[in-house]
Amino acid sequence: MVKLVLLRHGQSAANFSNTYTGWSDVPLTPEGLAQAHAAGRMLAATGIAFGHVHTSLLQRAIMTAYVVQDEVGQNWLPITKSWRLNERHYGALRGLNKDTTRALFGQAQVALWRRSYTAHPPLLGTPSRSRRYHAFPASIVPRGESLADASARLMPYWADELAPRLRKGENQLVVAHGSTLRALIKALEAIPDAAIDGVEVANAQPLVYTLDNQLHIRDKQRLSGQ
Repeated sequence: MVKLVLLRHGQSAANFSNTYTGWSDVPLTPEGLAQAHAAGRMLAATGIAFGHVHTSLLQRAIMTAYVVQDEVGQNWLPITKSWRLNERHYGALRGLNKDTTRALFGQAQVALWRRSYTAHPPLLGTPSRSRRYHAFPASIVPRGESLADASARLMPYWADELAPRLRKGENQLVVAHGSTLRALIKALEAIPDAAIDGVEVANAQPLVYTLDNQLHIRDKQRLSGQ
């Protein structure tokens, strides 16, 4: 048996202001930093020895991963940062307050954009491309993504980086974002497209999966300090 731990970053500045973020790079709030420390202490109590840490190219996830590594006493572990683990890109909604978009477009439309598997947000005319993506083809930076799009760019990372390490019996820690973790959970648990809208991933609450050698789920636990 092997452990796969999925962890959404602590509260970010955009979570606090209730705005769409996606690939925008925003920091953790002081509360988010405290949540990261608490998540790390919860994981430390499990005694899981990780083989590798995976995170996105966005600081809210990276800083959460660093804090957790320190709390579990495993900050020497190798860490891979990949754009494939970035949050879903919210296109032209990026930076807008979620309540404002409900007033502008209607609650039903916003719910469709946010929770549907295949619905796209309004797309950007020209995507911005920060220095962190200059090593990659310009085509990796989207104008906006559905959850299905985010899943399509995430699953090669599962196949190439996560699954092989898990099959070798190495426990893995993934620190990422709400939507990309929803996409990974959908694949792991074989959740139908129509049912994914009911899946929530809370900030800084570790999900601990126990997998067999075929990577089938044998146990799932959500750690909470409550």
